[in-house]
Amino acid sequence: MNAVNGKVALVTGAATGLGAATARRLAADGAAVIVNHLPGQEGEAGELVASVVDGGGRARAVAADIGDTAQLAALFDAADEHFGGLDILVNNAVLPVLKPIAEVTEEEFDRSFRVNARAPFFAMQLAGGRLRDGGRIINISSHTTGLFFPRYGLYDGAKGALEQFSRVFSKEIGHRGITVNVVSPGPTDTPEFRTRPAEFIAGLEKMTSMGRIGQPDEIVNVIAFLASAEASWVTGQNIRVNGGVV
Repeated sequence: MNAVNGKVALVTGAATGLGAATARRLAADGAAVIVNHLPGQEGEAGELVASVVDGGGRARAVAADIGDTAQLAALFDAADEHFGGLDILVNNAVLPVLKPIAEVTEEEFDRSFRVNARAPFFAMQLAGGRLRDGGRIINISSHTTGLFFPRYGLYDGAKGALEQFSRVFSKEIGHRGITVNVVSPGPTDTPEFRTRPAEFIAGLEKMTSMGRIGQPDEIVNVIAFLASAEASWVTGQNIRVNGGVV
Protein backbone atom coordinates (compact mmCIF):
# COMPACT_ATOMS: atom_id res chain seq x y z
CA MET A 1 0.00 0.00 0.00
CA ASN A 2 1.52 3.34 -1.10
CA ALA A 3 -0.90 5.64 0.72
CA VAL A 4 1.67 8.42 1.12
CA ASN A 5 3.81 7.70 -1.92
CA GLY A 6 6.06 10.65 -2.76
CA LYS A 7 5.35 12.48 0.48
CA VAL A 8 7.92 13.53 3.08
CA ALA A 9 7.34 12.89 6.78
CA LEU A 10 9.03 14.03 9.98
CA VAL A 11 8.51 11.82 13.05
CA THR A 12 9.85 13.11 16.35
CA GLY A 13 11.04 10.67 18.99
CA ALA A 14 11.35 7.98 16.35
CA ALA A 15 14.32 5.92 17.54
CA THR A 16 12.26 3.40 19.50
CA GLY A 17 8.74 2.35 20.41
CA LEU A 18 5.70 3.90 18.76
CA GLY A 19 7.80 6.51 16.95
CA ALA A 20 9.96 3.86 15.31
CA ALA A 21 6.88 1.85 14.32
CA THR A 22 5.34 4.99 12.82
CA ALA A 23 8.45 5.88 10.83
CA ARG A 24 8.74 2.32 9.55
CA ARG A 25 5.08 2.24 8.45
CA LEU A 26 5.14 5.62 6.71
CA ALA A 27 8.28 4.57 4.84
CA ALA A 28 6.61 1.30 3.84
CA ASP A 29 3.64 3.32 2.59
CA GLY A 30 5.89 5.33 0.30
CA ALA A 31 7.02 8.37 2.29
CA ALA A 32 10.57 9.59 2.76
CA VAL A 33 11.05 9.92 6.51
CA ILE A 34 13.14 12.12 8.76
CA VAL A 35 13.76 9.95 11.83
CA ASN A 36 14.32 12.30 14.75
CA HIS A 37 16.15 10.95 17.76
CA LEU A 38 17.92 12.23 20.85
CA PRO A 39 21.70 12.46 20.96
CA GLY A 40 22.87 9.09 22.23
CA GLN A 41 20.26 7.14 20.25
CA GLU A 42 22.32 6.98 17.07
CA GLY A 43 22.48 3.19 17.23
CA GLU A 44 18.73 2.61 17.38
CA ALA A 45 17.96 5.30 14.80
CA GLY A 46 20.69 4.02 12.49
CA GLU A 47 19.30 0.50 12.62
CA LEU A 48 15.83 1.79 11.80
CA VAL A 49 17.06 3.81 8.84
CA ALA A 50 19.12 0.87 7.57
CA SER A 51 16.10 -1.42 7.69
CA VAL A 52 14.02 1.12 5.75
CA VAL A 53 16.70 1.61 3.11
CA ASP A 54 17.31 -2.14 2.81
CA GLY A 55 13.59 -2.51 2.12
CA GLY A 56 13.74 0.01 -0.70
CA GLY A 57 12.52 3.01 1.27
CA ARG A 58 14.01 6.42 2.05
CA ALA A 59 14.89 7.67 5.52
CA ARG A 60 17.39 9.88 7.26
CA ALA A 61 18.24 9.96 10.97
CA VAL A 62 18.64 13.42 12.51
CA ALA A 63 19.57 14.02 16.14
CA ALA A 64 17.80 16.91 17.87
CA ASP A 65 16.52 17.88 21.28
CA ILE A 66 13.09 19.10 20.21
CA GLY A 67 12.72 21.18 23.35
CA ASP A 68 15.29 23.53 21.79
CA THR A 69 13.53 25.52 19.07
CA ALA A 70 16.72 25.98 17.05
CA GLN A 71 17.28 22.22 16.95
CA LEU A 72 13.61 21.72 16.16
CA ALA A 73 13.86 24.09 13.19
CA ALA A 74 16.90 22.13 12.01
CA LEU A 75 14.67 19.08 11.54
CA PHE A 76 12.56 21.01 9.03
CA ASP A 77 15.78 22.15 7.34
CA ALA A 78 16.84 18.50 7.09
CA ALA A 79 13.57 17.61 5.36
CA ASP A 80 14.19 20.37 2.84
CA GLU A 81 17.83 19.45 2.32
CA HIS A 82 17.43 15.69 1.95
CA PHE A 83 13.94 15.28 0.51
CA GLY A 84 12.89 18.67 -0.89
CA GLY A 85 10.20 19.70 1.60
CA LEU A 86 7.71 18.36 4.11
CA ASP A 87 4.15 17.05 3.95
CA ILE A 88 3.56 15.13 7.19
CA LEU A 89 4.50 16.01 10.77
CA VAL A 90 4.05 13.44 13.53
CA ASN A 91 4.70 14.93 16.98
CA ASN A 92 5.43 11.72 18.85
CA ALA A 93 8.29 12.54 21.24
CA VAL A 94 7.23 12.11 24.86
CA LEU A 95 8.62 12.54 28.34
CA PRO A 96 6.46 10.87 31.02
CA VAL A 97 7.01 12.35 34.47
CA LEU A 98 4.67 10.36 36.71
CA LYS A 99 4.35 11.36 40.35
CA PRO A 100 1.77 12.89 42.69
CA ILE A 101 1.06 16.57 42.04
CA ALA A 102 2.13 17.40 45.60
CA GLU A 103 5.62 16.03 44.87
CA VAL A 104 6.30 17.59 41.45
CA THR A 105 9.21 20.03 41.44
CA GLU A 106 9.42 23.17 39.33
CA GLU A 107 12.20 21.57 37.30
CA GLU A 108 10.06 18.49 36.58
CA PHE A 109 7.09 20.65 35.63
CA ASP A 110 9.17 22.68 33.18
CA ARG A 111 10.85 19.57 31.76
CA SER A 112 7.53 17.82 31.13
CA PHE A 113 5.86 20.80 29.46
CA ARG A 114 9.02 21.50 27.44
CA VAL A 115 8.80 18.16 25.64
CA ASN A 116 5.10 17.25 25.86
CA ALA A 117 3.51 20.63 25.10
CA ARG A 118 5.99 23.38 24.18
CA ALA A 119 7.94 21.36 21.59
CA PRO A 120 4.92 20.19 19.59
CA PHE A 121 3.41 23.69 19.82
CA PHE A 122 6.43 25.23 18.12
CA ALA A 123 6.69 22.30 15.72
CA MET A 124 3.14 23.09 14.60
CA GLN A 125 4.06 26.76 14.32
CA LEU A 126 7.00 25.86 12.09
CA ALA A 127 4.81 23.49 10.09
CA GLY A 128 2.39 26.33 9.45
CA GLY A 129 5.07 28.07 7.40
CA ARG A 130 6.85 25.09 5.91
CA LEU A 131 4.38 22.25 5.38
CA ARG A 132 3.10 21.96 1.83
CA ASP A 133 -0.61 22.58 1.18
CA GLY A 134 -2.68 19.47 1.79
CA GLY A 135 -0.29 18.34 4.49
CA ARG A 136 -0.94 16.40 7.68
CA ILE A 137 -0.14 17.11 11.33
CA ILE A 138 -0.66 14.23 13.74
CA ASN A 139 -0.04 14.83 17.43
CA ILE A 140 0.32 11.91 19.80
CA SER A 141 -1.40 12.38 23.16
CA SER A 142 -2.65 9.73 25.58
CA HIS A 143 -5.98 8.20 26.49
CA THR A 144 -5.17 9.01 30.13
CA THR A 145 -6.20 12.65 29.59
CA GLY A 146 -9.79 11.38 29.80
CA LEU A 147 -9.17 9.40 32.99
CA PHE A 148 -8.16 10.33 36.53
CA PHE A 149 -5.08 8.25 37.24
CA PRO A 150 -3.12 9.25 40.34
CA ARG A 151 0.44 10.37 39.50
CA TYR A 152 -0.58 11.37 35.94
CA GLY A 153 -1.55 14.97 36.68
CA LEU A 154 1.56 16.62 35.23
CA TYR A 155 1.74 14.35 32.20
CA ASP A 156 -1.96 14.64 31.42
CA GLY A 157 -1.88 18.40 31.92
CA ALA A 158 0.81 18.77 29.27
CA LYS A 159 -0.92 16.37 26.89
CA GLY A 160 -4.24 18.12 27.49
CA ALA A 161 -2.60 21.36 26.39
CA LEU A 162 -1.40 19.63 23.22
CA GLU A 163 -4.93 18.43 22.48
CA GLN A 164 -6.29 21.98 22.74
CA PHE A 165 -3.47 23.40 20.62
CA SER A 166 -4.39 20.84 17.97
CA ARG A 167 -8.08 21.71 17.90
CA VAL A 168 -7.41 25.42 17.55
CA PHE A 169 -4.67 25.02 14.94
CA SER A 170 -6.94 22.83 12.82
CA LYS A 171 -9.21 25.88 12.45
CA GLU A 172 -6.35 28.26 11.75
CA ILE A 173 -4.70 26.24 8.99
CA GLY A 174 -7.58 24.30 7.45
CA HIS A 175 -7.97 26.74 4.56
CA ARG A 176 -4.77 25.27 3.11
CA GLY A 177 -6.12 21.72 3.15
CA ILE A 178 -3.84 20.83 6.06
CA THR A 179 -5.43 18.59 8.66
CA VAL A 180 -4.50 18.53 12.35
CA ASN A 181 -5.51 15.55 14.45
CA VAL A 182 -4.62 13.85 17.71
CA VAL A 183 -4.15 10.14 18.28
CA SER A 184 -4.49 9.12 21.93
CA PRO A 185 -3.17 5.59 22.41
CA GLY A 186 -4.26 3.37 25.23
CA PRO A 187 -1.88 0.95 26.96
CA THR A 188 0.54 -0.14 24.24
CA ASP A 189 3.22 -2.81 24.28
CA THR A 190 6.36 -0.70 23.94
CA PRO A 191 9.70 -1.06 25.77
CA GLU A 192 8.93 2.06 27.84
CA PHE A 193 5.49 0.76 28.83
CA ARG A 194 6.96 -2.57 29.90
CA THR A 195 8.99 -0.77 32.57
CA ARG A 196 5.76 -0.20 34.54
CA PRO A 197 4.92 -2.53 37.46
CA ALA A 198 3.34 -5.82 36.39
CA GLU A 199 0.28 -5.25 38.57
CA PHE A 200 -0.28 -1.85 36.92
CA ILE A 201 -0.15 -3.41 33.44
CA ALA A 202 -2.51 -6.19 34.52
CA GLY A 203 -4.95 -3.59 35.82
CA LEU A 204 -4.93 -1.74 32.50
CA GLU A 205 -5.51 -4.99 30.62
CA LYS A 206 -8.67 -5.52 32.67
CA MET A 207 -9.88 -1.98 31.89
CA THR A 208 -9.96 -2.66 28.14
CA SER A 209 -12.95 -4.26 26.45
CA MET A 210 -10.61 -6.82 24.90
CA GLY A 211 -8.69 -7.78 28.02
CA ARG A 212 -5.26 -6.97 26.62
CA ILE A 213 -2.90 -4.11 25.88
CA GLY A 214 -2.50 -2.89 22.32
CA GLN A 215 0.31 -3.51 19.88
CA PRO A 216 2.22 -0.61 18.29
CA ASP A 217 0.98 -1.50 14.81
CA GLU A 218 -2.62 -1.15 16.00
CA ILE A 219 -1.91 2.48 16.87
CA VAL A 220 0.17 3.04 13.75
CA ASN A 221 -2.70 1.87 11.52
CA VAL A 222 -4.67 4.92 12.65
CA ILE A 223 -1.70 7.27 12.27
CA ALA A 224 -1.11 5.96 8.75
CA PHE A 225 -4.75 6.56 7.82
CA LEU A 226 -4.65 10.14 9.13
CA ALA A 227 -1.46 10.75 7.13
CA SER A 228 -3.09 9.56 3.91
CA ALA A 229 -5.20 11.31 1.28
CA GLU A 230 -8.18 9.25 2.43
CA ALA A 231 -8.29 11.32 5.64
CA SER A 232 -8.74 14.66 3.86
CA TRP A 233 -12.08 15.37 5.63
CA VAL A 234 -10.88 14.42 9.11
CA THR A 235 -9.47 17.29 11.14
CA GLY A 236 -9.64 18.70 14.66
CA GLN A 237 -10.30 15.24 16.05
CA ASN A 238 -8.90 13.28 18.97
CA ILE A 239 -9.05 9.57 18.17
CA ARG A 240 -8.70 7.35 21.23
CA VAL A 241 -7.16 4.05 20.15
CA ASN A 242 -7.39 2.23 23.45
CA GLY A 243 -9.22 -1.06 23.11
CA GLY A 244 -12.40 0.26 24.68
CA VAL A 245 -11.11 1.89 27.88
CA VAL A 246 -13.73 4.41 28.98
